[in-house]
Amino acid sequence: MDKPGREHRDAYRAWCDITTRWMDNDVYAHVNNVVYYSWFDTAVNGHLIEQGVLDYAAGQTVGLVVETGCRYFAPIAFPDRVRAGLRVAHLGNSSVRYEVGLFRNEDAEAAAQGHFVHVYVDRVTRRPVPLPDALRAVLQRLRTDG
Repeated sequence: MDKPGREHRDAYRAWCDITTRWMDNDVYAHVNNVVYYSWFDTAVNGHLIEQGVLDYAAGQTVGLVVETGCRYFAPIAFPDRVRAGLRVAHLGNSSVRYEVGLFRNEDAEAAAQGHFVHVYVDRVTRRPVPLPDALRAVLQRLRTDG
């Protein structure tokens, strides 16, 4: 399998600043891998909340993660600052593939790159539903797949 190269900051459409915490470091003196997935969630859901298209407490539609992955290129450790770049690589009828680049301090190349796929479902039935128009419009602005 070919390993993709490190992305540059200009490959992403939206940004989220994240502060590392002392507890994020593991015994190897860098941020533990599970924290990266939390950062992906923070970047995506934070953007959707800021844009007014995610009501996580009472909205009729919720996004469930059905796939996720990450490639690590360089360590991040407390007290580094992280800039999470966000883009949409694929926009389907009821699903979205988000891609997130994590940049350490002022580094031009990503320390890690990850993705996850949300399938949007009805909150009660948990059955897939078409993306609401307002959500689709926000996601369209993040697209990189044409």
